[in-house]
Amino acid sequence: MEVLPGVKIGCVLALLVFTLGCGLTPIYVKWFQTDAATGHHHRVLSLLGCTSAGVFLGAGLMHMTAEALEGIESEIQKFVVQNSTGSKGNSSRDAAASYVEYPYGELVISLGFFFVFLLESLALQCCHGAAGGSTVQEEEWGGTHAFGFHKHPPIPSPSRGPLRALILLLSLSFHSVFEGLAVGLQATVAATVQLCVAVLAHKGLVVFSVGLRLVKIGTGPRWATFCILSLALMSPVGLALGLTVAGGASGQAQELAQAILEGIAAGTFLYVTFLEILPRELACPEAPLAKYGCVAAGFAFMALIALWA
Repeated sequence: MEVLPGVKIGCVLALLVFTLGCGLTPIYVKWFQTDAATGHHHRVLSLLGCTSAGVFLGAGLMHMTAEALEGIESEIQKFVVQNSTGSKGNSSRDAAASYVEYPYGELVISLGFFFVFLLESLALQCCHGAAGGSTVQEEEWGGTHAFGFHKHPPIPSPSRGPLRALILLLSLSFHSVFEGLAVGLQATVAATVQLCVAVLAHKGLVVFSVGLRLVKIGTGPRWATFCILSLALMSPVGLALGLTVAGGASGQAQELAQAILEGIAAGTFLYVTFLEILPRELACPEAPLAKYGCVAAGFAFMALIALWA
């Protein structure tokens, strides 16, 4: 058996086991349960939640958005140049000169953002018609206190909570598949191990934060376990796809479609991060500087990992 395929199979197992362990820890360890937490324990959990918000922010800006921007710009330029030279018989230099500079990557990410905005608006409209305007208005104007760290129980969200949790998982799943695909396409053992370690470092933190988020919004253990298991399987699936296509050349249209999907996933992730995770963690005015420090620490760690990922 060759060394490189064996190393990639080991990376598959490492990605699966490590991410499962990180994601299931806050779900099944009672210390992370916020319902019965009081005093110092409650404050530590709130600061841990702010750190996880910083991790999400760093993952969205330093990893998903950065990779999407780079991939979309590169693939669109290649696609335009290839079509121009193939259809009109122009030289590659003339085709490159005819390429129109435009922020395509930012446009695709924005489309992902507005797509989720539309889905949530439709869900809120249906919810408003079914349950009346008072419940939705109460959530919109009073939800910042309800989802903070006060002692009264949170007001359940009939639409936003489950929808945003689903969107978060879907966007992370897309990104995880592409991460695994990148590992599977590496041509040397050293490059495979280096990229796998970087993916493990940042995905472990992100999946732990997802598990903590599922606990804080009151997700049941079975459903939370299913979500973490599904998310943990995405990188091995992508790595297996990379192993499958490593021997052959992928088409230009396929690479462009992959870049666009990653951009849409980045836009949906940014929507959930800025409109769901950060507002909930920063709603309560308790210890604002400590919360700022925790968010900044989570972001800084993800920024540091971006040196290798």
